[in-house]
Amino acid sequence: MSIQKQCVLRHRAEGHVRFQLPTQLCQKEVAENVTAKIQAIDGVYRVNFYVRQEKISIRFQETICDFNQLIKQLFELFATLEKSGALVVETEKKPSVLSKLNAKLSEKADKFAATRWLKSKTIEAQETLHAAKIITKLTLKKPNALIKDPEKAIIDFLNDILVLFLIRLHWEHITKLWLASPFKYRYEWLATFYMFYLLIRSRKPKN
Repeated sequence: MSIQKQCVLRHRAEGHVRFQLPTQLCQKEVAENVTAKIQAIDGVYRVNFYVRQEKISIRFQETICDFNQLIKQLFELFATLEKSGALVVETEKKPSVLSKLNAKLSEKADKFAATRWLKSKTIEAQETLHAAKIITKLTLKKPNALIKDPEKAIIDFLNDILVLFLIRLHWEHITKLWLASPFKYRYEWLATFYMFYLLIRSRKPKN
């Protein structure tokens, strides 16, 4: 059976896929090589290879590299490795004291990574909540606007929340992709500028 047929798609969402990989691809040197090759694919901005779990998670920009293009390049990479003989499984050896120690350290590292991920998500939620509170306070400081035109005041508030959510959602893309290659992501920048134009325009008082 070819190496491609042994790769099982476990999860697929917009800009994110996760595979269960065969043991041959999860050897240390092979995994490092695979990670580097995938990261070099245009549009891919994050690769997490969980060697012990034999899983790989890939996040990519759909506008640059869609799902079908990504799968094609992955399978070409796996086929090349298979043909080169790099996927021969190493002879299993009896674990030494050092390897056991490394396994324990790796387990602790995995737990630390999970704790760090949870902490980062908690901080993100706190930051979002804090920003929402600021917007709410700014809205409440304008009681006259709320009394004179409650519909417009509520719409302005919801627009602020929407803009905040969109910025938070795309923040990683903005900092890692859009700023690095502004021309490549010109349509995303145009959409962003147009969104702010509409936001500012909606705030202008009606004659």
